[in-house]
Amino acid sequence: MATPGRALPQATPETQHFWDGTKANELLLQICDDCNKIYFPPRPFCPVCASRSISVTKASGRAKLYSYVIHHRPVTGFTPPYAIAVVELDEGPRMMTNIVDCPQTPEALVLDMPLQVVFEPQTDTITLPFFRPVKG
Repeated sequence: MATPGRALPQATPETQHFWDGTKANELLLQICDDCNKIYFPPRPFCPVCASRSISVTKASGRAKLYSYVIHHRPVTGFTPPYAIAVVELDEGPRMMTNIVDCPQTPEALVLDMPLQVVFEPQTDTITLPFFRPVKG
C-alpha cells in the first residue's frame, strides 16, 4: 500500500476514468475521434485540434525511459535515492512517474530502456502507475 506521507492525486471529473482504470490495472489514455491523436494527461479536449469528440483507449503499458533525475534528498513519503522519470509510452504520450524494481543509479537507468507499467494501490480509490524494466 501507500508510502506513509506520500502526496496523492485527487480525481476530478476529467481524470476519473484514468483513476478507475489504474484501479483495474489498466492504463487508459484518451484519443481524439477527429484527428486520432492519443494524449496524456486527461483533458476534455484534444490538445492538437481542440475537438471535444474524444474516446478512451487502453494503452499497452509498454514504454521506454525518456528522461530522469535521481533525487537524493529526503522528501516525505519517499526514501532516497529515487528516480523521477519521464517515460514515453508506445502509443506516443509521455508521462511522469517513478521507476521501480530497479537500482536507482545511472548504471541501471539507461535511456530508451524498455519498461512495463505496474500498478501499486495507495488507497481504496487511488492506484498509481509506476514503471519497471522489462525482464529478459
